Amino acid sequence: MRVVVDLSRCQGYAQCAFLAPDAFRMHGEEALMYDPNPDDSQRDQVLRAAAACPIQAILVEQLEGPAMTVEARRS
Repeated sequence: MRVVVDLSRCQGYAQCAFLAPDAFRMHGEEALMYDPNPDDSQRDQVLRAAAACPIQAILVEQLEGPAMTVEARRS
C-alpha cells in the first residue's frame, strides 16, 4: 500500500493522526508527517484515516493494482 497526501491541501485537522497514529503524525501544530508505505497490518486504520480527512487530501494506492481512492472503496 502506498499513501500520498496532497500537503498543499492539508489543513492540519489531524483526523488522520488520531485514527492512524503509526502512519500519520503532526509535527508542530500544522505540519503533517506521514509514512508513504505503511505496513499492510495498518490498512484498515489508514483507510479510515483517509476517509475521515475533511478535505480528502489523502490518496491510498494498492501496490499490486490500480490506485484506490477512498471514494472508490466506499462503492
